[in-house]
Amino acid sequence: MLLSVDNLHAHYGKSHVLHGVKFALPEPAIVALLGRNGSGRSTTLKAMMGWVEPTAGSVRLNGRELAGIRTHAIARLGLGYVPEERLVFPNLSVEENLDMGVLPGVEGAPRWSKDDMYQYFPRLRERRNQKAGHMSGGEQQMLTICRSLLGNPLVLLVDEPTEGLAPKIVDVVTDVIRDIQHRGVGVLLVEQKMSMALKVAQQVMVMGHGEIVFQGSAEAMRANDDIRQRWLEVA
Repeated sequence: MLLSVDNLHAHYGKSHVLHGVKFALPEPAIVALLGRNGSGRSTTLKAMMGWVEPTAGSVRLNGRELAGIRTHAIARLGLGYVPEERLVFPNLSVEENLDMGVLPGVEGAPRWSKDDMYQYFPRLRERRNQKAGHMSGGEQQMLTICRSLLGNPLVLLVDEPTEGLAPKIVDVVTDVIRDIQHRGVGVLLVEQKMSMALKVAQQVMVMGHGEIVFQGSAEAMRANDDIRQRWLEVA
């Protein structure tokens, strides 16, 4: 089993946010995690990555338990994370930001280079000496994805990668996510745009009130009017 999450709980203070989240990613695939704002999607990724400390449950990557260990150790074990906030180092150049993401990677993980990143996003090559804080939101998103890939992950957690991006950049990011999976990296994708998620994902999960309320193929999700109306559509 590449990645498994079992009975995952998390709190913000006294607020119980995740209520026994459970799912598995048996092989490298793109799995979309959908849900309304506040359903627990981003908290699930943060709890898996150690940004939020789980209060119960298990997160296992290639058989190794991740719950309860530090974020930097989780990254070294092969779990990558592209946060919604992007969090580039604003006073460092594009090249320096990329260097900050480099990790040796674990056995069996696909290997990535800065040249690979510049092929994905030629704009980053053009701006390799520019400070990241002076870049547009779309360029910062490209940079964050690339910085995370240079950690050579087995699975990449991606939180809202297309938020606020122009349609042309959305298309580029979508193609890159597909190629990442084709090269052997599993992708867990939190995405607000259901049309984009269903276009790119092989499997779909829907969250509601801190729990997984649906798991199935993209085709099954398209056919399930009840789940869409109850858990995704805004009245």
